[in-house]
Amino acid sequence: MSFAQAWDSENYARTARFVSDLGSPVIELLAPQPGERILDLGCGDGALTKNLVDLGCDVVGVDSSAPQIEAARKLGLDARLMDADALPFLEEFDAVFSNAVLHWIKRADPMIAAVYRSLRLGGRFVAECGGYGNVHKIRAALVRALDQRGMDGEAHVPWYFPTPGDYATRLERAGFRVDNIALIPRPTPLPGDIIDWLETFAQGFLHDLPGLARAEYLQEVRAVLEPQLRESTGIWVVDYVRLRFAATKVTPP
Repeated sequence: MSFAQAWDSENYARTARFVSDLGSPVIELLAPQPGERILDLGCGDGALTKNLVDLGCDVVGVDSSAPQIEAARKLGLDARLMDADALPFLEEFDAVFSNAVLHWIKRADPMIAAVYRSLRLGGRFVAECGGYGNVHKIRAALVRALDQRGMDGEAHVPWYFPTPGDYATRLERAGFRVDNIALIPRPTPLPGDIIDWLETFAQGFLHDLPGLARAEYLQEVRAVLEPQLRESTGIWVVDYVRLRFAATKVTPP
């Protein structure tokens, strides 16, 4: 089942700013140097892209969401609307950087090939995304609630959360050397209610449900998740598991 995730830049900034705020470790892994030409793959509203520019890098941001690209351009960034598997660049970048994006790309191999083409020999591909086990409790509750409505819950899952072995194999097959790759559990407090998270990130489960049925579905999922993810303080903590890697372009595929 194919469904295009829609992004509202203002809503994203309000409910999901933690995504870019928690991007510092992957920037540290990238170790950007002043003057390097870097491609930010899935730049979103440009929050991390601007950090790279402020470090003295020459950065191009790309994203498939027009509202997010518009928000990034308002920051004065070179932000371009395009799909990750159709990058037009040829041996142009010293590094490709990506944060919290690759798990939205279920057909990973064409994207990895496009990244490979975009990099100069010796260029780096450094990224963090959802990995195996990411939001497992949320995923299970969403799938089960659709199944109970006579729908195929698994067919509505919009994410691809790979194991390190799976992604390393894909990278190596494309011509990369995998320098390091690991799963990192990272329970993440939310700034608001789990409903906000679901409406932002779980649209793939919602688009076949009409208005009232959608609201009932969300409340049912919330009720299932509350004893699992809501602390006594009232704060919701999502069961994030991140896949973080650094790879180097070394050989033709």
